[in-house]
This record gives sequence, C-alpha cells and structure tokens, in this order.
Amino acid sequence: MRLLSLPKGDVKLVAAGAVLTVLAYPPFHLLIPSFTCLIPAIYLIQRASADETPLRRGLAQGFWFGVASSALVLYWMVVALWRFTPLSILGFSATIVALGVYTAILFALVGWIERKTRISVVASFPLLWTTLEWVVGNGGDVAFPWLGLGTSLTGYPVFIQVADVVGARGITYLLALANAALAVAWLRHGRGRRRWGMLSGVGAGIVAALIYGVVRTRSLETRVVGEVALLQPNIGFREKWEVGAQDSLVALLVDMSAQASSSDRPDLVIWPEAAVPNYFSTHPRWEHAISSQAAGRQVPILVGGVDLNVYGDGSYDYYNAAFLFDSTGNKDAQPPYHKRYLVPIVERVPFLNPDLFNLRWFGGFGSGGPGPVYEVGLGSFGVMICYESTFEDVARDYRQRGAEFLVNITNDAWFGKMSAPYQHAAHLVMRAIENRVGIARAANSGISGFVDPLGRTYQLTELDTSLIVTGELITSDASTIYTKTGDLAGLIAVAGTLALCGYARLKKTI
Repeated sequence: MRLLSLPKGDVKLVAAGAVLTVLAYPPFHLLIPSFTCLIPAIYLIQRASADETPLRRGLAQGFWFGVASSALVLYWMVVALWRFTPLSILGFSATIVALGVYTAILFALVGWIERKTRISVVASFPLLWTTLEWVVGNGGDVAFPWLGLGTSLTGYPVFIQVADVVGARGITYLLALANAALAVAWLRHGRGRRRWGMLSGVGAGIVAALIYGVVRTRSLETRVVGEVALLQPNIGFREKWEVGAQDSLVALLVDMSAQASSSDRPDLVIWPEAAVPNYFSTHPRWEHAISSQAAGRQVPILVGGVDLNVYGDGSYDYYNAAFLFDSTGNKDAQPPYHKRYLVPIVERVPFLNPDLFNLRWFGGFGSGGPGPVYEVGLGSFGVMICYESTFEDVARDYRQRGAEFLVNITNDAWFGKMSAPYQHAAHLVMRAIENRVGIARAANSGISGFVDPLGRTYQLTELDTSLIVTGELITSDASTIYTKTGDLAGLIAVAGTLALCGYARLKKTI
C-alpha cells in the first residue's frame, strides 16, 4: 500500500481540509471555511512537487483528501441507505472511493502542469476544481451533483447574487480561486509585494461580490404569486409502505388538505413526494377523495405519488411522479410529471436493466423526460422531485419554458435527523438565484418552506414535525443571463483544463 501512503504532515493537512469542508456545508454553514477549506489542498500539491516521486505523492494526497472530505460530508449515506439494504456500505464506499479517484487525478494534474509549465496553481487549480465538479455532475447514471463548493455559500445569499450570471459553478470557480490565492499568499510570505497583491485581489473580489449582491437585493422587482399551502405529514419511512396503513395515510393527507383550505383559502395545496403510496389505477377511491376535495374547495392540489405505464406487450414502467388535480378536481387535464433524474442505487441501479432483476420500489424506477409546465389560477410552475433540485438544468429548463415559480416535493424521511436534509434544502437557494424564481418546498418530514428570487428562505419548518405551512410565494419576472446561457462556467472550465493539459503535454520540461 506504499502507493497510497502519506507522511504525517500530509495526513494532518488532509484532516484539516476535510474538517474545514464539513464546516463550510450545512448544517454548520460557516462562512470562513468556504474561503479556506481548499488551502490545505494547495499546500499538499506544493509539497508533492518537491518530492522525489511527485506524481505518486500527488495521487495519494488527492485520493485521501477526496475520500476524507466526502466521507465526512456524506456519512449519512450509510445510515439512510441502510433502510433499503445493508449493502449500503458498499454504495457509500464506492461513492467516496470514486470521488477520491477524481480528486487524486486533479492533484496530480495540477502539480504536473506547474512542474511542466511554471503556471501557478492560482491559474490552474480553480479551473481543474470546477471541472471536477462538472464531471461529477454530468456522469450519466452515476451523476451526483451534490454540494458543489459554490453551494457552501447558500447560507449567505448576498455573497452569491452573481450566480444569476455565472451559476453555481461560477461561484465554485471564484471560491476555488480565492482559496488558491490565499494559500499562495501565505506560502510566499517572504515576498511582500506579491503576497499583498494576492490578498488584495481576494479582498477586492469579496467586496465586488457584496456590492453586486446589495445592488441586486435592492433593485430586483419581486411580486407575490399567491397563497400556497405545504403539507408536512411526517409519515415514517416504513409506515408509508405498510399495505394495511395506506388508506389511513391518504385519508390523513386529505384531512390536512381540508384543514389548509378551511382557514385561509390557498391558491394551491402541495403534498410531498410519494405521499400517495400506490397506484391510482389500483386504488380509485384515493383519486376520488382527492378530486372531490379539490373540486369542493376549488383549490388545485399537487400530489406526489407513483405512476404506472402498461404497454401492449404486457411490459410496464413505473415512475416516481407528481399529479396535478386542478380546481375542478380533474387529474388528467394536464399530464403527470415523471421524475427525470433518479437517485443512484435507490431509484435506479446504475448500468443495469431493472427488468432482469424484477426490482420493485427499489432500483427499478423508470426515468421521465422534461416535465410539463403546469397552469393553475395563480400562474405557471414546474416540479422538481427530491434531489432534482441539485441539477441546475431542471430549474433552468422550466424557467426558459415560462414557469413563473417552481415546486420541490421530497420525502427526506429516510435521511433521519442527520445533516442530509439541511444539505438537500440548500441547493434550492442556488436555483432561485440563478433563475430569479420563487420556490415552494413540501417535504414529508421537513424541511418545508419557501425561497424567494434572492435566495432568502422563509417559513422553514423543523424536522420530524407534522404541520401545515401556508404562506405567500414570492417570485420575479426577471430574465437572467444564466437562464439564457446555462452552465458556461463549467464548460469554460472544462475547455480551460483541456487547454492547460495540452499545453503542458507539448511543453518541454523546464
């Protein structure tokens, strides 16, 4: 195992980087670690360059940096997935090892580029780190764009208003640049002018971001869409799938909808993901109960459930879905939304045909396409189910097609009281700012609430509580550069990385 061995000094830096990374993300969400969590990575890369075997040491450093950081941030995967299968430890291990391999390649490339070209890590590291995030978020069946570095600042939305131009990966690049500059400034503590130049640059960037944030906060015109009621029934993970309890669970939600509509009549009622635990086609009384309530109250109801498509040859696909019952009680006036991005392993086993294994409710869900833009009295909206909130293209696509606001429905009961629910909810702040759109979130066990187009959250609920949240949903009619252009920052980073690698490959060793 000498290939992955590290000196004690490197181990301490890996540990420091992992701890700072955890502190930057929810539920801690501390500000300073966002600007310092990658400084240990820069120190490690510089140390590797002075080693007799720089490539080996860089690979080992990057691997353990990626594994340690990912393991601490994503520890909840083991506990959450254990509810499905004890093999969760394998899924967790595969995830952190894959992220460790990605980070190992990054460390080795940054060091190699610097040795071959003398291009500073301040220029190369932010490009490669942003590229790493792009690769992880665009990995097909195993895409997992969870908690990019830019998302660590969602607790301080005034700092990230420029996301309406550069998107989440643009924020990642800027944070990685600040980390690299601060690291190099310290490493060059004996060179006063260059050191202060680096520090001044970081300070100027932070001030510029704050100025832009304050200006946008004061200048963006927002409007109230209407009153929206969010149901948080707090139904236990296993209770939902007990056949004998399913009728009573649906009745509970129907009753909660009645309560929501009886006081301040909302313009829309939203149930969480998979609130209806089986098919409407096999339980028509559920559809009748919801339809009757929507028509009787004249309030549309968005319902999370499962849908079934049966084909002529007897084969079928089932989907994690959302259904809109309009104010007349009609469920079929607008098509259901079939979840597009599925949770790896839990909803879709990567690279395998689920029909070969007869999977049901685990690993065999079908994948839908772009969702419909629903039309109701208060306006038009698109639905994101569960962790689709982490995929920036879903929210952007809805906004491009005219959605005035967005709805995120999720379960999250399987997360328990860990850091995952807080991490999950944080992504919506970035989606709101990128597209200047209001978002309503209904979560079975919390966190439910609202996000305005400036990324400010309000009426957020506690975990593991049963309640109804009714509030004004705020949105804007602004059209952003990001909505029009998409993830240019990520694509530019990929192109820049390829260019740097090509230049280093052609450059004679200095």
